[in-house]
Amino acid sequence: MSFLEYTQKTTPSGLSKILHLNWALIILLTSVCCIGFLMLYSVAGGSMSPWASTQMERFALGFVVMIIVAVVPIWFWRNVSAVAYIISILLLIGVELFGVTQMGAQRWIDLGFMRLQPSELTKITLVMVLAAYYDWLDSRLKSHPGFVAIPVGLILLPVGLTFIQPDLGTALLMLMGGAGVMFLAGVHWIYFAAVITSGVGLVGAVLYSEGRSWQLLQEYQYDRIAIFLNPTSDPLGEGYQITQSQIALGSGGWTGRGFMQGTQSQLNFLPEKHTDFIFTTLAEEFGFLGAASLLVLYLLILLFCVVTAVRTKDRYASLVTLGVAFTFFLYFAINMAMVMGLAPVVGVPLPLVSYGGSVMLVLLAAFGLVQSAHIHRPR
Repeated sequence: MSFLEYTQKTTPSGLSKILHLNWALIILLTSVCCIGFLMLYSVAGGSMSPWASTQMERFALGFVVMIIVAVVPIWFWRNVSAVAYIISILLLIGVELFGVTQMGAQRWIDLGFMRLQPSELTKITLVMVLAAYYDWLDSRLKSHPGFVAIPVGLILLPVGLTFIQPDLGTALLMLMGGAGVMFLAGVHWIYFAAVITSGVGLVGAVLYSEGRSWQLLQEYQYDRIAIFLNPTSDPLGEGYQITQSQIALGSGGWTGRGFMQGTQSQLNFLPEKHTDFIFTTLAEEFGFLGAASLLVLYLLILLFCVVTAVRTKDRYASLVTLGVAFTFFLYFAINMAMVMGLAPVVGVPLPLVSYGGSVMLVLLAAFGLVQSAHIHRPR
């Protein structure tokens, strides 16, 4: 009996699949989203509009999408991984042709009822296609240079298309997410050592190119690097955002100033308080304990993903689950490091908490893949 036949005979069918959902994971995801609703209500001055109510609607849609993805067998998602990846690449190209420009970047496609950011979708379809590739590939060939070049090309294509939007933060997150799947698949460590060494050299080249005719980054990206290294050099200009963020983080103390009592967010000292810097608002109003509680929820979500990956006997299901978990980790780790001044401000949202439709829908769909792996594992 083939693995597929065995899986089909030993996994639930029909409506019984709903009962086999990982409800603990669903409760954790919903709890994180509720924290987001609460903070969006707070930063709007105690109003459901314009952010909290819209985010709730997106969550409701995303929840339905997650359930639909979950009840579809995981082998189906493996079979359509390449198609999903190609569609996301075409959408990235579409951004260049007729995308919407906002805040100096062309990253969105206007669908009428919402603006879709294809780069967010590509983070997950990249994980899917890489997991499908290593599921197909003979394990003895995973570190062969010729077969390493293929996933590298699959990663660099969307990274390049995202970088020119320009969206350095998403491009870097995509690059690290793809590399993470390769590492989890068992590619030899020597390749990663070579990449890290090359990365150090690239950073040097980027810094050296500033002000020259072959400058590698945009001016605003160099400004972000300079402010990261010394935010107090321009506290009322380029360093204003991170300076206000650090003030808010420090003023929260252990227990915070209280709900809707934060000075930096309520008095509008903190820019982007509903998107990239919403963690700062949480820390100011609920203190270290509130921020740590959110971090615990995130870590529990990762734990449930790892447990699902370990229990499944399907290589694709295991890799795609770990890939989703690692991508989710990169989201909140980079965002938290960014608002604390430990990393440059690169525009990475706090997952399921920051205001934004594309990230919400894509992440819930991604956790639908995790649920599909959980439901359809042999029992």
